[in-house]
Amino acid sequence: MEVSPTELMNILNKVVTRHPDLKTDGFGLDTCRSMVAVMDSDTTGKLGFEEFKYLWNNIKKWQELPGAFEAAGFRLPPPLWGVLGRRYGDERGNLDFDNFISCLVRLDAMFRAFKSLDRDGSGQIRVSLQEWLQLTMYS
Repeated sequence: MEVSPTELMNILNKVVTRHPDLKTDGFGLDTCRSMVAVMDSDTTGKLGFEEFKYLWNNIKKWQELPGAFEAAGFRLPPPLWGVLGRRYGDERGNLDFDNFISCLVRLDAMFRAFKSLDRDGSGQIRVSLQEWLQLTMYS
């Protein structure tokens, strides 16, 4: 069984309607497409069971953690906070729940991709144009 972006949107929106304390207008289809793309390790366009389970467990963990970025292992340089606020936040840089989750999903995928390419653990990678395009265009 696999979950399409539309099915993911329906699942997530059913969950957030049960949590009126979460600041969100709900998950949009584009946000769910992005989440599927960054979690879809086999590039089927859908989330298989393990991919969905990984996403779901992270969403549950991230919604409960204050300081979720740091707790999730995302040590980010200060200039990047401004970039994330402009990309995922409102005009003041505040993130509602769906954008917060979308941002964390993207960060998680980018960290995992980097770690898989950093074979010697040096903190630096070298990628070809094709590798770069595959990493950035489908995510």
